[in-house]
Amino acid sequence: MTDSELIVDLRGRLIETLNDFWDAVAEPCGLPEWFGRNLNAWSDTIETRGISEVIDSHEVLIVHVDQRGLFEGSRQEAQVLADTFDGEQNRLVVHALA
Repeated sequence: MTDSELIVDLRGRLIETLNDFWDAVAEPCGLPEWFGRNLNAWSDTIETRGISEVIDSHEVLIVHVDQRGLFEGSRQEAQVLADTFDGEQNRLVVHALA
C-alpha cells in the first residue's frame, strides 16, 4: 500500500441507481468482473480490502459525486451506500450543484 489517495471523480455523471454507481466506479476502482455489485461486496472492497488491486494500492479512497439522482434528497439507498464509507480511509463527497 502506498501513502496516496485514489480520487474517483464522478461529478457530471448522472447516477440514478446503485447499478449506475457500480458501473461508474468499476473501471477507476479496478473492480474485478466477479465483483458482487452490492453494498456488502462494496464494503468488503473498501474496508477489508483484498478485492481490488487498484484500491489496495492506495491509502485512501475518495469518491466525488453530484447531489442529484441517487444522491439528491434523502434516498435510503444513497444513505446506506454513504454509510459504507468510514469517512477517513474511505470517503464519499457529495457536491451541491450550483
